[in-house]
Formats: sequence, C-alpha cells, structure tokens
Amino acid sequence: MILVTGSGGLIGKHLVAHLRRSGIATKSFDTRMNPLDDIRDPAALSQALAGVTGIVHLAAVSRVKAAELDPDLCADTNVTALQMLVDLCVAGAKPWLLFASSREVYGSVNVLPVHEDVPLRPINVYGHSKARGEAIVLAARQRGMVANICRFSNVYGCVSDHADRVAMAFARVAQWGGTMTVTGPGNLLDLTTIDDVVDGICRLIAATSDGRQLPPVHLASGQGITLRALAELLAEQSTESVDIVEVPARRYDVGGFVGNPQRASDLLGWRARTPIRKGMADLLAALRSQADPAGGPPDSNSSYLANTGVTRQRRTRVLADSLQQTSLIKSDQ
Repeated sequence: MILVTGSGGLIGKHLVAHLRRSGIATKSFDTRMNPLDDIRDPAALSQALAGVTGIVHLAAVSRVKAAELDPDLCADTNVTALQMLVDLCVAGAKPWLLFASSREVYGSVNVLPVHEDVPLRPINVYGHSKARGEAIVLAARQRGMVANICRFSNVYGCVSDHADRVAMAFARVAQWGGTMTVTGPGNLLDLTTIDDVVDGICRLIAATSDGRQLPPVHLASGQGITLRALAELLAEQSTESVDIVEVPARRYDVGGFVGNPQRASDLLGWRARTPIRKGMADLLAALRSQADPAGGPPDSNSSYLANTGVTRQRRTRVLADSLQQTSLIKSDQ
C-alpha cells in the first residue's frame, strides 16, 4: 500500500489515478479531499500510515507566492510536518519515502542546464523550505529509511490546474481571448507535462521500493523557454484576440532554470517525451472540450472573464512578434 500525501493536487491526483489503473493499492491523504487529512496533525498521519509500505510525499505549500505571503504556514507544512512524518516512520515500520522537491532549491544559477549536484542556494521562502526538507530526507537515510528525492520544474497539462499558474493562465487567454500579463518576460522556464512527470515518479517508485538509495533526480524536460516566448507560442495557437503585456519580474522569482535530465535517463531510463509546442496544443484542446456552448470558460471559472477582459466574440488575430525571434533553449545532453 502506497500513501500519497497531497493526493488532491495537480501531480497527486494524476499519480493516484495512474497507480490505481496499474493495480497498485494506494491511500489518498489531502485536506482537499478530507478536511481531517491534515499533514500537520500527528494523529491523522499516524492513522494514515497504518499498513503502508511506501510514501510519495507531495503535500506542501507549493506556490512560491503563497509561501511568501505566509512563511509560517509554509514552514509548518513543508518542514515541521515532514520531520514529524519521518519520525513516525522511523518509530514504526519504516516505509520507503519519495520526497517531492523543486527547482527552487537552486535559486538563480548562471550555468544552464543545471546539474543536480549544483549547490543549493534558494532565494525565496518556498525554496528554503524545500532545501530544508531535502536535508530531513537525507538524514532519514541515516536512521534506516530508504528515502529518495525528485526535483520538479514547472509541471503543466491539466485543465483543473490553478487558473493563475503561468501555463494555465496563458492557455486560458489563448482559448478565450484577452491579455496575457508576462511577469518577467526574460525569465526562463523548464516546462514538463503531467504525463511525463507521472511516468518519472512511477519509475522512482519502482526504484525506491526495490531499496535503491539514489542521488536527487530532476524530472525536467531539459528544454527552456522564456515567458515571453511561451506567451507568443500560445498566442500563435489561438484563434482569439490576444494582447501580451510585459511587467517586471517579482523580487523572489528565479530568473532562469533548465534542468539537466541526464541523471534521470541514466538511473531510471526516463526522458520527457512531449515537446512544448505539442504540450500546449494538447492543453488548449482540453480547454476547448470543456468550454460551455456560448464559447466561454466553464461556469466555475466565470469570474476569470471579468478579471482578464475576455471577449466571447471570435476574431482573427495577427501575431506581431514571431516565436522564432525568441529562441527555445535546449539542453546539450
């Protein structure tokens, strides 16, 4: 039995569905699904660990901005709760542990693509919490646990993702028209589809359940795209009127990241398979399939119309700036 904490999030719900389709018994744990399943509650955690042989720990304050707004909640959830989880595991049956970390642990790195052995120098609250989490997981190995770390970059590809997460925000404007606000147009992202990430996690689950202690592993595509280029790519794929507005980056944003995927390839046989252009086209197609008959977003997101100035009238759009003017940066691995 595998316990998946954060099972109601973008990655968690896709991972649980995949594992169950594969016949693997899983136990979900997420306050979005059950308000009592609080990762900070030792009683709830102890109950959830009963009969568990492995844990995929995804539960976290996972948004950089949210962590900046409430650093105490971030520390309680991402650090203190993780330490409590490890302590409970060590005192019990010592299930294996796979910990979800982030590209944010590196901070701003000048040399790309980034290798997993680059020193960790986080620049924001969320990155610091994940770096501390990694230290807890590595220390758990010294206490007899099989524990591994994977580092995600920017995961996308699901229509139920947060509407303000960058890929989804741009895709929604591309689908229904309006303005894409590009915060830090030169910031470089390594975007990886949810399907590719779930594949990588499953390979890590297999390795970890076999008792392999691995070095930290990226689940990243190895390709970079600037935020400006991403906006232009989605505007190019749109049939609506789309404007692109640039604003300065936030003080806590990492300026650029492309992850070196070689270690994941060597240790797990994993590579991201979905090119960015196809991934974004697939996301737009999924959004279209959920649109209401009037041609706009689903009713549950109707407030987004007022916030972005979306128009439902379909118009021909001419893209002023070519995507080719902003190159995709590709890993040399």
